[in-house]
Amino acid sequence: MLLALLGACQSYAQDQFDQLCVGCHGNQANGGKGGSLLGPLKHGDDHAAILRAIRDGYPELGMPTFQHLSEGKLHILVVRILEMRADGPKPPPVQPLDQQLVRHGEGHSYRIEALVSDGLEVPWSFDFLPDGRIILTERAGRVRLIENGKLVPAPVEGVPPVIEKGEGGLMAVAVHPDFAHTRWIYLSLSDPGEGDRAMTKIVRGKLNGNRLTDMETVFALPKGKYPPGYVLFGSRIVFDGDYVFFSIGERDVKGAAQRLDVPFGKIHRTFHDGTIPPDNPFVGQPGAIGSIWAYGIRNPQGLALNPLTHEIWEAEHGPRGGDELNRVEKGKNYGWPLITYGMNYDGTPVSDRTAAPGMEQPVRHWTPSIATSQVAVYSGNKFPHWYQNVFVGSLAQQKLIRFEMKDGKVAHEELLFTNLGRIRDIKTGPDGLIYIALEQLNGASGWLVRLVPADGT
Repeated sequence: MLLALLGACQSYAQDQFDQLCVGCHGNQANGGKGGSLLGPLKHGDDHAAILRAIRDGYPELGMPTFQHLSEGKLHILVVRILEMRADGPKPPPVQPLDQQLVRHGEGHSYRIEALVSDGLEVPWSFDFLPDGRIILTERAGRVRLIENGKLVPAPVEGVPPVIEKGEGGLMAVAVHPDFAHTRWIYLSLSDPGEGDRAMTKIVRGKLNGNRLTDMETVFALPKGKYPPGYVLFGSRIVFDGDYVFFSIGERDVKGAAQRLDVPFGKIHRTFHDGTIPPDNPFVGQPGAIGSIWAYGIRNPQGLALNPLTHEIWEAEHGPRGGDELNRVEKGKNYGWPLITYGMNYDGTPVSDRTAAPGMEQPVRHWTPSIATSQVAVYSGNKFPHWYQNVFVGSLAQQKLIRFEMKDGKVAHEELLFTNLGRIRDIKTGPDGLIYIALEQLNGASGWLVRLVPADGT
């Protein structure tokens, strides 16, 4: 009887953890958007510190408050976290990536080949230079070059200041379509403001040797308008002809994604130098920011162009549930926070609606959250059965998912692999291979890998 009672108590505590904590910290407390609870905790490891963190939160870092919970439920959560810290689950031993293992997908078999397996810290984004080099960002604020398959030891100089805190840091990198003549490299970053304030900023600089020069701002707010906190920055950059599209997250400014007078929670479109195209949907509307292309978006960490159809695809984080894949169209409203399939981290509703007139439905949504990251459209020739397929990566569930689309809707979906690391970026390489940036692969800080066709496919 006593054993049964203890088991029931532990089960209830686990249920509370599953309901309130898994979305950010993973189903085994070993890491997700909010990091692992099994190692040293930033704000203290004892009962009082964990209780304070749960009850009061650290909203500026993305940790919500749970002050609505009773003292009893707060205590249950603390005890369960302490149990998990004491008893495991223990992380698996570090194993090398088996680069000879043939993995079988629908239509193609492939191997995962490591290009860079050491020396990277949270590789957030990468792109290809026309001379064969790869340029890559690390969230801590470094730009790196990969030359002849080797990581250049010295980071690129001339990178603007970056605040790495919470979800902030150096994010996207994109090479100008005519780089051979312009030398422009585009970056998105969390720009430090006054006090605990920061904002997504888009800049460009010319890559000369190992230095960025002639730095220019493509998009920025006046520093006096930077919001507080370090969450929901976005942000990706893609080119389409004369235009550059970039994403900016809601920045935890409630309701801002629906307002056209602020840039938060939007997809933006400008000319390459940041000037506003006159045919943007809200140009001339009083009070509206002219660069806005689409709105009603929460935290868009994925953005990709289909070079054949010119469709723009976007992947975004919901709160607790409600991650989305969207096909972004001119002037459309994607609903956040008026409609959503997710709820607040504390279990309270964001909205009582999942659909409304004049608001777009996602092409795919996930509940529970998978923590969507980059989205990519395969445009190479090494995997012909996957041509024009949409690929979506995830952080918390470490998934790579392939979608076949028909008329803008999902016709078929395949999980290609999981548990190889948090997928940060995906791109089709000039050689037709699929390149992926991974964080924390097998205990390493970050890898750059590529999918290579296996014999017989």
